Amino acid sequence: MKRRDSLKALTLSSLGFAALNPQESLAEAREVESALPPEVPLKIPGGRQKEEAIRDAQLMKEKFFTVAELATIKVLADIIIPADAKSGSASDAGVPAFIEFIVKDMPQHQTPMRGGLAWLDLESNKRFKKNFTLCTHAQQIQIVDDIAYPEKAKPVFSQGVAFFNLMRNLTASGFYTTRIGVDDIGYVGNTPNMWAGPPEEVLKQYGFA
Repeated sequence: MKRRDSLKALTLSSLGFAALNPQESLAEAREVESALPPEVPLKIPGGRQKEEAIRDAQLMKEKFFTVAELATIKVLADIIIPADAKSGSASDAGVPAFIEFIVKDMPQHQTPMRGGLAWLDLESNKRFKKNFTLCTHAQQIQIVDDIAYPEKAKPVFSQGVAFFNLMRNLTASGFYTTRIGVDDIGYVGNTPNMWAGPPEEVLKQYGFA
């Protein structure tokens, strides 16, 4: 029960007593409030409205993927964008958490993602008798190669191809909207001009040099 609800219940339950001794009732309410943990203040990031920040905070509290599903997403994301000499991997950039948030914010992705993860383990067990995350990297790549290239993929892998297309899009969206991703493409944003003053020839023309 939230602090506000607790106080409301307290007020209603002690209504008769409060009529006789309001000061004691108020003291009791303050005692209950001080015993409850403080509410976490809402942070509103730049560019977000308060209502959006409230909804974001609610979504962040919810869980959709299981621990095993998130582990598979991490492996796949790092296959799609591995670490290199220039930047970290997709998981270093927080892509699994990004995908977790997106499927809660956009529920139309929930069934395709969960179904695709299940397909991946089914295919992995069919080939190697173990789930995808327990396979060697070479075995994982063998499956990914069969679903990562839509134009070359066999029809039997159509479900895996659809899942991998979605997974690739979400991974790229998550990675390139983080600091690591932005630095990776070398985007520096708007920068101020450096004005060095009037050219030398102009200054000479008007007798200032």
